[in-house]
Order: sequence, then C-alpha cells, then structure tokens
Amino acid sequence: MSIDEADHKALFESVRSEFLDSFDEELEMELDDGRLHRLVSEGGDETPDGSIDRRFYFHELFRLQGELVKLQSWVQQKGLKVVVLFEGRDSAGKGGAIKRITQRLNPRVCRVAALPAPNERERTQWYFQRYVSHLPAAGEIVLFDRSWYNRAGVERVMGFCTEEDVDRFFVDAPEFERMLVRSGIILIKYWFSITDEEQHMRFQMRINDPLKQWKLSPMDLQSRVRWEQYTKAKESMLEHTHIPEAPWWVVEGVDKKRARLNLIHHLLNQIPYGEVEHTPVVLPERVRNPDYIRGPVPRDMYVPGTY
Repeated sequence: MSIDEADHKALFESVRSEFLDSFDEELEMELDDGRLHRLVSEGGDETPDGSIDRRFYFHELFRLQGELVKLQSWVQQKGLKVVVLFEGRDSAGKGGAIKRITQRLNPRVCRVAALPAPNERERTQWYFQRYVSHLPAAGEIVLFDRSWYNRAGVERVMGFCTEEDVDRFFVDAPEFERMLVRSGIILIKYWFSITDEEQHMRFQMRINDPLKQWKLSPMDLQSRVRWEQYTKAKESMLEHTHIPEAPWWVVEGVDKKRARLNLIHHLLNQIPYGEVEHTPVVLPERVRNPDYIRGPVPRDMYVPGTY
C-alpha cells in the first residue's frame, strides 16, 4: 500500500468513526441493556480499525453509568462534596465525556458548570471568586467544563492576562485547591490529550457538519494557529499545579469511546463508595372521586399531530 493510499484509508476511518460516534450518541440516550444487542445489530456493527468494539462499548458504558448512579446515592447519603475539572484542547472530548457522566444522573445532584467569559464586574474581582459560587454543597457533584485553569491556558495564550498574572496564578492555584481539599471537597482534575492530526480532523468535521458548526468559535480556530503555544502553556500548567492534594490525570482522547470508558472507570475509583439501601418504592392506589369530572380541553390547544 502506498503512502497516499495509507493516508486516504486513515482519513476514511477517522471520518467514519466520527459519523458512527454521532449515531451512537443517539443510541446511548435511548437504549437500555435489554434492547442493546438487537438495536445495535439492526443499525450495523461497524467498528473502525483499531477502535473499541461498539457492542462492548455500549455494555461497558451502561455498566459504568449504573455505578455512577450508585456513587450519586453514596454522595447524597454521606454528604460528600465532589468537584471534577475537565480541561484540554478544543475538541479533545471533554463535553462528550461530561455528557456520558451526567446522562443517567439527577441534575439536582450532579450539575455542570460551564462559565462564559468574565464580564466587566467579574474582571475586577479576586480571580477565583466567580468559580467559588459554583462549588458544591454537601451531597453534590459539580463538573467544571473548563475552570480556573483558563488563566493558565486560553487567557495566557491569547494575551487576555499578563505574565505576572500567570505567575501569581501558579502560586495561588495550588493554595486555593489545598484550601478546597482541607474544607472537605474531593477535587479531581482531568486533562484531555489529543494529537495535532486528530484535532485537525475533528475541526474539519465540525466545519462541514451544520449540526456541529456552533461548536467552533473564533477562539477554537485560533487554537489551531497557536498549537505550539498551547502546548507550552499546558506543560507549564501541569508543572506548577500537579500537587499531591489534587494531582492531574491525563486522559488519552484520540479514541473517544476508550477515553470515556477510561475516565468514568478512573473517576469511580477515586471515591470509595458502597451500596445505599433504599426504601422499596410502592405505587399508591389512585384515589377516585365519584364527583370528579374531567373538563374538556379545546382542540386548538393541542400541538399539531405532524408525525
């Protein structure tokens, strides 16, 4: 096989993998374990070369999500406070991993904090102040889709802060995190790592997919131009903020499915948990009142039955 043929085959497999991942995302929201085998078979069972088997992925994802539900109950009962940070390059898979974690959980227990750029007032505050209000109370899990580490990444690379600001951050961030841990917060930090080639391919897929174009911002496009600057910023960030109280964990993100399974499996192992006894749910009898008459609803109030 020539080099051109090999490159073409690799590109084809990458594109096919992206399409299958989008298809699988819809299946994940609809399937339960009993219907999995039949529906995946009906939809085909193509697995891109070198990727994880799709049937195994679904079964393992649902098993791990079942464990996340148990962890959720444990966090509630024990009054734990859990913070998980998700950082990494644009299109590295942070959002997809967060979605798989929260998919089956109670949003009142497990919520996502994805903060926009700071406003004028927030720019005058203590740097960590706007993040503090999103920290969990007892019995809560908060997933930060990007966090205070914006200062060590996009703000630094794009020139939104000074090098003096960054130096101060590298002093303050470890102390801030030690303070969180001392207060009883379980703090877990993940960095999603992908290759230059993989990010290029994912950006191209987003450009050509009308349903995903919204994911591309001007900042994302600049991240391609400044790839090496982001690499240096990441290396500096890990060097200064990888502390025993809150170490960094790097997730290999090129294979999305493996990355999700590896991350959820690792996350579950960071928090010792057990089964929580729940009172059996008994559906009460419906009370029927002989005087009750259901009033009619005008037809023009119904959503049209288009389908």
